[in-house]
Amino acid sequence: MSRPGYPLSAWPWRSAGYLLTGAVTGAVVLVGIVVSVTAGGVLALALVGLPLLLGTALAGIPVAAVERFRLRLVDAEPTSDQHEVPGEPGLRAWLSTRLRERATWRELGHALLFAGLLWPVDALAFTVFLLLPLSVAATPLLVAVFGEAKVLKLWLVTTWPAAVGCAVLGLVLLGLGAYLLGVAAGARAGLARLLVAPREADLGARVVELARSRVRLVDAFEAERRRIERDLHDGAQQRLVALTMTLGLARLDAPPGPLAEQLAKAHAEAGTALEELRELIHGIHPKVLADYGLEAAVADAADRSAVPVDVDLRLPGRFSQAVEAAAYFVVCEALANVGRHSGASRAEVSGGHRDGRLVLQIRDDGRGGARAGEGSGLTGLADRVSVLDGRLSLSSPPGGPTLLRVEIPCGPAS
Repeated sequence: MSRPGYPLSAWPWRSAGYLLTGAVTGAVVLVGIVVSVTAGGVLALALVGLPLLLGTALAGIPVAAVERFRLRLVDAEPTSDQHEVPGEPGLRAWLSTRLRERATWRELGHALLFAGLLWPVDALAFTVFLLLPLSVAATPLLVAVFGEAKVLKLWLVTTWPAAVGCAVLGLVLLGLGAYLLGVAAGARAGLARLLVAPREADLGARVVELARSRVRLVDAFEAERRRIERDLHDGAQQRLVALTMTLGLARLDAPPGPLAEQLAKAHAEAGTALEELRELIHGIHPKVLADYGLEAAVADAADRSAVPVDVDLRLPGRFSQAVEAAAYFVVCEALANVGRHSGASRAEVSGGHRDGRLVLQIRDDGRGGARAGEGSGLTGLADRVSVLDGRLSLSSPPGGPTLLRVEIPCGPAS
């Protein structure tokens, strides 16, 4: 409505169409509800009116569907059905689901409000803001046909100057009515959307779906990591082992001289490449984590740490692969940060399973001053934990000590 060309655009006519269809639909709904309630009340004496009364309770569903369809006239944002899908097939499951939903009763309230109050307002707005200005603007045509015209049933016009003046007034009122139609239709559509298609419900559904999609992405990522680890372990690593053995045998068979020296150098390079590949495979998805669980994997990471690490991790069993992988890589990254940045002489990893949450604490006696977003990798760790609805907190005052705490919701251990 803020655009300069709004009165000449299609939006005033779409607003008028929305109000007109609202008046017609509301009148039909009113007649339907009155007939249904009257018939149900009469037949209820014979215990036959229950189906009709039940139908009245569900009458808001088709009315809301029609309203969502009509909202397309004035609301460019798409609307969606807020009802749940029944867990089982059949009419009984469908009725049970619908009668338990808030959306059903909210839509029934909309239908009653629509039939009792809103459609007369739609009809009044359509008449005052469109039909009356059109009737005033059509005064010259009425004078030409009938010789006179009674404007708004109040003023009798018989001369052409007065008819032309009424036509000009009618055009001005049409321009003003275009904006008033938009205001009325917008307010009416806003109320309808609040009752039959609230944006908050759509937003909540999108958030739930987003959370589920993030979990699916994490699971797919972990599966891909395991596949890459398996392919490297069973493919490239075995070929490097065979190459190393072949070079070692060739080195033994070669006579002393330049060739033997080159074979020895190639044998050493192949051994180095094999060690690096093994470290790479271990970093992608350590076999100890898959075979023995988080407690053993953390102990293995502590043994490989450049800083001595005390481990006090007491877990009742195994957790889901996503939880164990996230916790393991948090520990590995934290210990790597301790070795690279903290200047600590000792670190400690502790934790357990409490109140449905896996709790890990990584502490060191270094210089402190760790901050997220400064190359420490803490932002990546926080993102990884947040995917599982977990929480990562850091305490690292200047001078130390540094404490990294991780909490990940998880079910009971198996």
